[in-house]
Amino acid sequence: MYLIGNRNYYFLSVFLISLLSLLTALYIEFIVGFKPCSLCLYQRLPYLAAIFISFLGYFYDKQLLWVYLSLAIFILSSIISGFHVGVENGIFEELKNCKNNLGILNKEDLLNSLKNQNISCKDVPLRFLGLSLATLNLILSLTVSVLTIIHIKYAKNR
Repeated sequence: MYLIGNRNYYFLSVFLISLLSLLTALYIEFIVGFKPCSLCLYQRLPYLAAIFISFLGYFYDKQLLWVYLSLAIFILSSIISGFHVGVENGIFEELKNCKNNLGILNKEDLLNSLKNQNISCKDVPLRFLGLSLATLNLILSLTVSVLTIIHIKYAKNR
């Protein structure tokens, strides 16, 4: 249990998980060539915040404050990715900026709309182990949230 309660280990783990998640998303977008939908982009924001919070928690006092902020960030990440999974499975409606609306009047409009085309949040162009990337993000966010709660309980009992 020492590793779970160790403040520096916790923040280093959150930093590495968040950094790896963002690098994977950027690799899939820019190297593999899958353009992300709006919700995919929103799902990156909590990881950016977690990198910042883990840095502050590692180097500054008030450790429990940073852990609680980290928990809030990963709960938010779980909500965003859970909503995305719901959209993919038809449980929730797509957001307006997720829909693929082509208002084509002429050839120039068609070419411009293809360049600036929104990716539908319902589409799942890439799966890993049979799961969408939003589902994998939901699992990761929930796992980090649970581990953070365990860390908080352990830190309070010391």
